[in-house]
Amino acid sequence: MGSKTPSWLVKHLISLWMPYLGAGIKIEEISPDYRYIKVCLKQSWYNRNYVGTQFGGSLYAMTDPFYMLMLINNLGQDYYVWDKGATIDFVAPGKTKVTAEFRINDEIIEKVLKETASGEKYIFDLPVQVIDANGELVASVLKKLYVRKKKKDRP
Repeated sequence: MGSKTPSWLVKHLISLWMPYLGAGIKIEEISPDYRYIKVCLKQSWYNRNYVGTQFGGSLYAMTDPFYMLMLINNLGQDYYVWDKGATIDFVAPGKTKVTAEFRINDEIIEKVLKETASGEKYIFDLPVQVIDANGELVASVLKKLYVRKKKKDRP
């Protein structure tokens, strides 16, 4: 499916990217096949909101590019993959370190390949949850993704 950027390199580069470094967002784990990523956000003085809980913008930011990154590295260079939109439901205040785990599997990839085989765009949703250190749900995010074969690869 094309060459992948080594996952260990992505883990370190994204964790050092200024918007994430400044917010305290870090990739804790990333599988070599880009099928699993775990991201965390530690609470500190610089990412608390006015009432002392995790800043909602940081909670969303920690979920932002990861499904797109995973799909790009699993589908290869013949596809456009974009984050098209998202919704976030803030369920409870984040008062501790929070994590989000992203997973894609063969079923998701096969569905994308099938839906884009004729050159059409495919827009679909993938969920992710932000969980606190006590295992409680803090936020539920629904990512809307766009995938399409690049023009030269369309039938």
